[in-house]
Order: sequence, then C-alpha cells, then structure tokens
Amino acid sequence: MAYLIDLKTFTDNRGNLTVIEDTEIPFKIKRTFFIYGVDSSTRATHRHKTTIQALYCIQGSCEVYNNNGIKKEIYVLNQPRKCLILMPEDWHKIYNFTTDCILQVLASEYFDPEDYIFGEYV
Repeated sequence: MAYLIDLKTFTDNRGNLTVIEDTEIPFKIKRTFFIYGVDSSTRATHRHKTTIQALYCIQGSCEVYNNNGIKKEIYVLNQPRKCLILMPEDWHKIYNFTTDCILQVLASEYFDPEDYIFGEYV
C-alpha cells in the first residue's frame, strides 16, 4: 500500500537542504530517473511485479492516483520533502504536472520490461 514519508529537511536563512538517507527509503536504490517537461500527458499507468519506488518533486508539483486493488487514493506531491512510497501492487498514474515540475523517482530494481503490469484493477 502506498504511503507518504517526510524526508529530513533543514531550513535556515540560507535556504533548505533535504536529505535522503538509506534509513528513510525502505529499499536499496538500484535505479533513479527523473521526469520533467511534461505537457498535459499522463505518465506511468502501471504497477510492478517486484519494484518498489519512491517519488518526490524536486520542483513544481504533480498528482499521483493510486489503486492497490483495495483502496483508491490521490496524492499531491508539491513539496520536495514529501516522498511517496509505491509498493509493487500499487497501480498508479501520474498527472497534473506543473510546467516546472521535476519528479525524481528512486527504484529498488533495474529496468526490466517484464516487471510491468499495465492493466488497472477493476
């Protein structure tokens, strides 16, 4: 089941510093990528067989619709310290990207096209 975590953030008159340590992310990071320059498109529309992911917006915002087969939820990612953990069973789509959005994704597995399941739960 998807859930939000707060990344450790330090703020003072010089600005903000957000830290991601291996004690905060519930998996060993094997892959990372970022999504940016998105128009009105919807991204993702899948779940995984084994991959766990952590999503956070470095800049801007987007929304993540999640359906784990039992519960449907919408998460708004609009602060760099808010990180959404998606488990393999979490079918998700990402949409409503602001024009300045940079979405960082951390993944527990290397890319494998066989790991993707595209059909949403009914």
